[in-house]
Amino acid sequence: MSESTEPKVRQHQAAGDGTAVQPLLELRDLDTDIALRRGTVHALDGVSLEVMPGETLGVVGESGSGKTMTALSIMGLLPQGGQVTGGQILFEGRDLRSLPADEVRRTRGVRMGMVFQDPLTSLNPTMRIGYQVAEPLRVHEGVGKAEARERAVEILRRVGMPRPDRIVDNYPHELSGGMRQRVAIAMALVCSPRLLIADEPTTALDVTTQRQILELIDDLREEFGMAVILVTHDLGVIAGRADRVAVMYAGRVVETAATAELFRSPRHRYTEALMEALPETAVREAGKEARLYSIPGLPPDLSRPLTGCRFAPRCRHVTDECRSTDVALSGGEHQFACLHPVSGTPTGPVTLPAPVVREPAPVEAAAPVRVESTATPVLSVQNLVKNYAAHGRGLLRRNAGQVSAVADVSFEVAPGETFGLVGESGCGKSTVGRLAVGLERPSAGQILLDGTDLAGLAGRERRRMHRQVQLMFQDSYAAMNPRMRVDAILAEPLEIQKVGDGAARRARITSLLDQVGLSRRVLERYPHEFSGGQLQRIGLARSLALQPRLIVGDEPVSALDVSIQAQVLNLMRDLQRELGLAYVFISHDLSVVDYMADRIGVMYLGKLVEVGPAREVVRAARHPYTQALIDAVPSITPSATAARDGVTIQGELPSALNPPTGCRFRTRCPLAQEICETEPPLAGDRHQVACHFPLRPEADAVSAQTGTAA
Repeated sequence: MSESTEPKVRQHQAAGDGTAVQPLLELRDLDTDIALRRGTVHALDGVSLEVMPGETLGVVGESGSGKTMTALSIMGLLPQGGQVTGGQILFEGRDLRSLPADEVRRTRGVRMGMVFQDPLTSLNPTMRIGYQVAEPLRVHEGVGKAEARERAVEILRRVGMPRPDRIVDNYPHELSGGMRQRVAIAMALVCSPRLLIADEPTTALDVTTQRQILELIDDLREEFGMAVILVTHDLGVIAGRADRVAVMYAGRVVETAATAELFRSPRHRYTEALMEALPETAVREAGKEARLYSIPGLPPDLSRPLTGCRFAPRCRHVTDECRSTDVALSGGEHQFACLHPVSGTPTGPVTLPAPVVREPAPVEAAAPVRVESTATPVLSVQNLVKNYAAHGRGLLRRNAGQVSAVADVSFEVAPGETFGLVGESGCGKSTVGRLAVGLERPSAGQILLDGTDLAGLAGRERRRMHRQVQLMFQDSYAAMNPRMRVDAILAEPLEIQKVGDGAARRARITSLLDQVGLSRRVLERYPHEFSGGQLQRIGLARSLALQPRLIVGDEPVSALDVSIQAQVLNLMRDLQRELGLAYVFISHDLSVVDYMADRIGVMYLGKLVEVGPAREVVRAARHPYTQALIDAVPSITPSATAARDGVTIQGELPSALNPPTGCRFRTRCPLAQEICETEPPLAGDRHQVACHFPLRPEADAVSAQTGTAA
C-alpha cells in the first residue's frame, strides 16, 4: 500500500459554466488479490488513477505489471479467485464497490465497454456475429430481435466493417483478425458507453491493421464523446494516441504524466529502461551495431512480501535505501515513485546522501555483419510458388479454386546474413518460411540449400538436409510437447537424426543451455513452468541442436514484452557472430527487422514487391506499400512521425483465392492507374522494386546508404 491514502488529484480545467470538471473514473488505492492453491497473489497494491471525460489514458508495463488486472478490476471480470480487497472504484462519482449488484451490472454493461486482446477467444464461435453484437441491447435495454439486428448492422457500419448487413450472418472464424477486432469494438460500443477500456487491442495485428484500429478508436472517442483507457506494452502506440500515461510495475503505478512530458523527460528508472530497450532507440542513438539495453532479471513474485522499491533488484542505479524505503508517487502533473530519478535529484520521504550510480559495464559494439557478394548462398529461393486447393461448403466440398499463397518469389541468403521478410498478415511470409525448412512442398520453383534442391529430395536425404535449416516458431509453447521435459525436448532432434550416443547428446544439450544463457536446472522442468522469454530461449536452443547453417525465425519476438524482446534479439545476434548463422527473420514489425536485418524483402499477397539493403528499404522506400508499412509503425519519437511521407492504405487485404490482376497492390494503392493492371517485374540492381510508379528514383535510394537522402 502506498504511504498516503489520499488520492492525488490533478488540477482540472473548468467547464463552460465555471464548474470544475470531475473525473469520469477514479481509482483510489485499489487493491486486488488472486487466491491460488500455492498462496495469494497481490496483483494490485494501492493503485490510484483517474480518467477525465473524453480523455485517453495509456497504461503501459511488462507482463505481470498489473495493467490488465486493473482493467478487469474496473469491469468486475476478475478470474476465478480474484477479488478487489480494498480501495474505491468511483465511476461518475459513485463507488461501484458500494452499489447493489444489479446496479453495478447495468452500469458496467451499459456505461462501460471493454475490448479484449484476442477477439477470437472473446467471441462465441457457435454464434453469428449479429447475435453477439446485439446481445448487450437485448440483455440491458430489452430491445426486440428485429431492432437489435438493425442496430447491430448500424454499429458495425460505424466501426468501418465492410458489408455489415451480410457480416451479421457470418461466424467469427470466417473473418480476418482486423474484422474480428472491429466486431469486438462494435460489441463494446453498441450501448453507447462513456468509458471504453481497450486491453492490448492491436497486439496480434500487423502494423497497417493496427493503425486502422487505433485510428478507429480515436474517431469513435470523438464521435461518442467517451473516455478511453488504452492498455498496452507498446510504447509507440501510447506515444501517438494517449493524452496521459500511467506506467505500472509489479502491481503499482510508478510514474504518470502527460504523454508528451513523459516521453520527453521520463523520471522513473523503469520507464527509462523500457525506452532504452526499444530497437528504435538503439538505432537512433547508436546505430544498428549497438546492443539493445536488456533489463536484467524478472519482475518480483507478488505472492511474497515485498519491501522497498519493487524495481530495485533490476535497477542500474539501486542503493541500499532503495531496497528498504517504500516510496509513494509524488509531484504535481508529473508524478513518479523513485528515490533516484533520471534527473539525478533524490526525492522521497527521507534525506539521502548523494546516490551511488552504478553504470553497467561498457559493452563493445558489435561489428556489423559483412557479407561478401561472391559468397555462395546458403539459401537460394527461385521462382517459388505455393497454391492451396480451396473447397466449397456442403457435403460434396467441391473444388472452389486455388489460393495463391506464394507467387513467383525469389531471393538469396548468404552465410552470416540476416534476410528480413515483412508484410501484413496473409501476405505469404510464414508460408515461405515453412517451405524453406521443408515443412511443406512447393507447387513450383526451387529451394536450394547449399546448392541442393530441397524440394527434389525424399526420405533419408531430405532428413539429412533438414540438419542445415531449422525453424524458430512464434509461439514456442505451442511448438513444444507439454508432457515432455526440457531435456527430452532438446534431445529429440538429436535422436531423430541419430546424432551421437547418449553421452554425446547430454554434452550437446549442456552446451546448448550455455549458449542461450539458461541454467542446467531447467532440464527437469516442463514448458508451462517458464516465462515467454525463457521459452523462446529454449526454442532457440532446440533449433541450434543440429548445428544448422540457417534458422528461419517466424515472428520470434512478436509476443514478447519489449525488455524480453531485447534479450532474445541480443542473443540471436550474439549467436550469429559466434556460429556464423544465417537468418530469415519473418516479422510484421519493421522497427525490429530494421535492427536485425542486412537486407529486407517486402511481401504483399504472395509476391515480393521490394528487396534491398535494410537501411535503404526503411529510409528510402521505393514501393508505396513499403512506405505505408513504415508510416504505420508506432514511434516514441514525434519527429519520426512528422517526417514520414504519409502513404496510407485502406481496406482489407484482397482474397488470395482471386487476387487482383497486374499489380496485386493496386486495389489499395493511392497511386494506382490503368497501367497497374499489368504486372510490374522486380527491377533494379541492389535495390529492386516492382512498381510502375516508384516513390524515389534508384539514385535517391542508393544515396540513403550514405545518409544523404531525405
